[in-house]
Amino acid sequence: MEQTDFEADLDNKPSRRKFINWFLNTTAGAFLLSVFYPVARYLIPPKVEESTAATVTPPIKPADVKPNSGQIFKFGKRPAILIRTPGGDLRAFSAVCTHLACTVQYRSDLGHIWCACHNGHYDLNGINIAGPPPRPLEPYVVNVRGDRIVVSKSA
Repeated sequence: MEQTDFEADLDNKPSRRKFINWFLNTTAGAFLLSVFYPVARYLIPPKVEESTAATVTPPIKPADVKPNSGQIFKFGKRPAILIRTPGGDLRAFSAVCTHLACTVQYRSDLGHIWCACHNGHYDLNGINIAGPPPRPLEPYVVNVRGDRIVVSKSA
C-alpha cells in the first residue's frame, strides 16, 4: 500500500512526544552540566604562577623598625616579615608558616617568630625550633640604602 501525501506529512511533523523527549533530555543534560562543572572546577584548581618579584622595596623606613620588633610587608603576592633583632640587625623571611601556610608574626616577649595556628616557633635565623613546622622559613636578603630597605630573594 502506498503512502499518501497527508500520511507522509504526519511522519515528518514533530510530535508532542518527540518534543517532550527532546526537552527532557536537554533539561537533564543542562542539570548534569550545572552540577558537575563546579565540582570539576573545585577539584582541579587553576594554575597560580609564582611571583616573579626578586626584589621589593617595602614602604618601611629603617627607623620605623625598632630593636626587638618585626613588621609584615608584601613580597610579591605573599606576606614577608622584617625583623630587627635585639642586637640591631635587620632580617627578613617569608611570613608563610611551613606547616599549614598561616602568617607568622614576631613576638618580642618570646624573642622569636611565632605561628599562632598551631604554636610553631622559629628562631631569628628562621629555623624551626618548636611545634609542628617541618622546615625553616625562606630567608631573604636585606640591604639598607639610605632611608630605604631593599629586600631580595637569596640566589
